Amino acid sequence: MTHRTAMGAWLAGIAAAVLLTASLMGRRMAEPPRGTSTPHANRLIHERSPYLLQHAHNPVDWYPWGDDAFAKARAEQKPIFLSIGYSTCHWCHVMERESFEDARVADVLNRSFVSIKVDREEHPDVDHLYLTAVSALTGQGGWPLTVFLTPQLQPFFGGTYFPPERRGQLPGLLEVLPAVADAWERQREQVLGSAQQLTEAVRQMTAQQATPGEPSEATLHAAFNAAAGSFDPAHGGFGDAPKFPRSHELSFLLHYWARTHTGQALDIVTSTLDHLVRGGIHDQIGGGFHRYSTDAAWLVPHFEKMLYDQALLARTLLEAHQITGRADFADAARGIFDYVLRDLTDASGGFHSAEDADSEGVEGKFYLWTPAQLQEALGPEDAELAARFYGVTPEGHVEHKASILHIEQPLEDFAKLKALDPGTLRTRLAAIRARLLAARSTRVRPHRDDKILTSWNGLMIGAFAYGAAVLDEPRYLTAATRAADFVRATLVRDGLPLRRYRDGEARYAGTLEDYAFLASGLLDLYEAGFRSQDLAAARGLTEQMIAQCWDDAAGGFFACGDEEASQVVRTKDAADGATPSGNSMAALTLLRLGRLTADRRWDDYGRKALGAFGGAVDRRPLAFAQMLIGWDFALGPTRELVIAGGPSLPDTQALVRASRRRFLPRTARLLHPPGPEGEAIQALAPFVRAQGPVQGRPAAYLCENFQCRLPVTDVAALTRLLGAPEAGSSAP
Repeated sequence: MTHRTAMGAWLAGIAAAVLLTASLMGRRMAEPPRGTSTPHANRLIHERSPYLLQHAHNPVDWYPWGDDAFAKARAEQKPIFLSIGYSTCHWCHVMERESFEDARVADVLNRSFVSIKVDREEHPDVDHLYLTAVSALTGQGGWPLTVFLTPQLQPFFGGTYFPPERRGQLPGLLEVLPAVADAWERQREQVLGSAQQLTEAVRQMTAQQATPGEPSEATLHAAFNAAAGSFDPAHGGFGDAPKFPRSHELSFLLHYWARTHTGQALDIVTSTLDHLVRGGIHDQIGGGFHRYSTDAAWLVPHFEKMLYDQALLARTLLEAHQITGRADFADAARGIFDYVLRDLTDASGGFHSAEDADSEGVEGKFYLWTPAQLQEALGPEDAELAARFYGVTPEGHVEHKASILHIEQPLEDFAKLKALDPGTLRTRLAAIRARLLAARSTRVRPHRDDKILTSWNGLMIGAFAYGAAVLDEPRYLTAATRAADFVRATLVRDGLPLRRYRDGEARYAGTLEDYAFLASGLLDLYEAGFRSQDLAAARGLTEQMIAQCWDDAAGGFFACGDEEASQVVRTKDAADGATPSGNSMAALTLLRLGRLTADRRWDDYGRKALGAFGGAVDRRPLAFAQMLIGWDFALGPTRELVIAGGPSLPDTQALVRASRRRFLPRTARLLHPPGPEGEAIQALAPFVRAQGPVQGRPAAYLCENFQCRLPVTDVAALTRLLGAPEAGSSAP
């Protein structure tokens, strides 16, 4: 199909869907009879998902995603009402309270539809498919996601949040549901035709991402220019409110700086991190970062905390710390790790998924402070200092005159203004934060989603491993190792990852991001702790990722996961969202594995994965920031650093530490120890066999373009050998 024909089909699908939308919205229906709530639980009571369990006592006759629901819809020839969300989603809670607990809404759903509730974090492939459909239909998407499907699972109408009754231009469910049911009964052929065309539109949108092209340095420059053009010089970050941290874009700019030494790229990142670290989006006393800021200045956040945000921001902060040496970036990363260890770590060692924004029915209440609350927790003198430093005022920033802790001035500037010694102030503020944290711990906590997701755990394993290496902190390595061992033992079966673990149950086929994120985290863990089993596990997962998800015809990876969803449209996504795309992480993992093992097969797959999306990346480079990091790696030069020596020897440890002080994103690190562990590494990376200690002393070998420099045995020589941060080209 030509590009023009494909676009024509896409537009035809949208036009048909819009015509149906107009028909539905233009019809006023009589109010349905009031139903009565069912006193017993529905089918969701047997699920493990916290989100599904939140709806287990709705009067709606919910089904979980699966064969039982599909069979009922096909047997009774009823349309499917699909509702997708997650347990820490604020507007999902609102829609439940307003609509799914309303007996009138339930009555219409139970009579005319088969209702399916999906946790998007358990089924990201299903979510991506129908989010794409709603985005094609309405021009936007989000959660809660509301989609109407045929019994064959093809979408024909949808949106996001619907109130129970019309509010201005926003139609209500009590209007939409009878209209859809009526259209299904009276205009079924038109509905089925619209469903077919909308499905084809989704297929074309997927195909447009998978347009081939060769990675080039010019695309990296174009992405930098796009970032510079959307940068907010007043507050940092990109664009206007609402503002997301966009960690992978910041990390791309750091990789770009390492290649070109473009000062503006580094300035954009450090300015953004300055504002993030001092802003209300940063939990100033408990560590970690909230989901996004509702304003341009990063002051008023949406207060939910997601595990993946902690992992991605920790890495970006650590990379910036390596480049700049700034202690505040390292401290913010430590705060993230402390938060995750304290509040999101399961007894098993795995990491929980998220914390809600709400507590006691009020968004952010857990995190807000008034002057009186400071007084109660700290006493008058420290309360005054805390109020001034963290911006707590009688007027506050949100309802009920409560304030969001933030830092308007850097500590050194505040100390100078108040004629205080910076060191003394820093110590006093640390004690204040500890007391406020203790006081806050007595409040009603937000809901915690305690399911353990393979993909997000892979990101956090990688972040803890990177933190252990950069900050020389053994407890971070312990945390990463415990989580990796738990995930491998519990969520990987016969070499294949499962998606989710909760309450003793591991379930659902893994998606591409489960393969790619976990394999990437294991590579980070190998480079931090040098356990050969982690490198072997990463290789095994990557083998299965290719076997299960690789597109032999066009290159790149399909989403994998749910078979029913893939029968509608087999999606293949490369653009980043809140997390990097599975294809982006898969490509970089393949390239890294190729460097660590010197196996060209991995490198070839990685380059093919990048090339499968090259045309789309060229059109909108900044939408593919994580893939650009892979392109930077593929364009090289890349290097392998092998340190040969016993891991417990002080000289070996000194060489390892020296290699970690610099930001070297295109350098792969291996340890070649003596004994059985050394033999295991030789089996995985045969090229290290000839690289051993020199005259009994641990030695470092730096290799590039299949050639190795003469080994060095002391830190000063290794530092000279590593040289400046990798610069492979010049900026335009």
